[in-house]
Amino acid sequence: MRILLVEDEVHLAEAISQILKKNNLTVDMVHNGEDGLDYGLSQIYDMILLDIMLPKKNGLQVLKELRAEGIKVPVLMLTAKGEVSDRVTGLDSGADDYLPKPFATEELLARIRALSRRKGEIQVSDDLNFGDIKLTPSTLMLTKDFQEIKLTLRECELLEFLILRKGLIASKEMIIDKLWGFDSEAEHNNVEVYISFLRKKLSFLKSNVIIATTRGVGYALEVNK
Repeated sequence: MRILLVEDEVHLAEAISQILKKNNLTVDMVHNGEDGLDYGLSQIYDMILLDIMLPKKNGLQVLKELRAEGIKVPVLMLTAKGEVSDRVTGLDSGADDYLPKPFATEELLARIRALSRRKGEIQVSDDLNFGDIKLTPSTLMLTKDFQEIKLTLRECELLEFLILRKGLIASKEMIIDKLWGFDSEAEHNNVEVYISFLRKKLSFLKSNVIIATTRGVGYALEVNK
């Protein structure tokens, strides 16, 4: 499960991130509402943990805009505000649950498990299909008909991201932000290397799926008919 954590208290965000990673969850962190909205709109997350009091754009604004764009991913609001009126406002804005700070680790994990059990709301990342290929992130396996090949974790994350964008172009900057993190030192050639690796594996499978390059813009998956 991939989780987006939007929390402006950096130390708290890092602590939550470590807890989630120890429980085998993949976590991306951002520290303001504008970045939270941008990442949330990418549709690569299974759940969003969203603080209300954020710089640039508060959590309620982010939530309303995500819902207005049709993003149905479960959202757990995190906030120091604990009054009933604040909880009602969050839930009315489209939140799925509400957890006042400070909270116990066990309660956070329990609420994440509860949200993940709600049918039809979690976008399960296993068995993603595009053209004639199937990607299974939990096993890192890429399959075409009865042939399969194992990907590296980074290759799998990149192909998953491109599949979930459903043909939309992804810039190198966007790929770096999503896969390596917005504060990463990864460069454009890192993206080019993994695009090359994926192209070779798609070619090995004789897939009709190609990674098309739009010069100066980015990459997108296409079906070569």
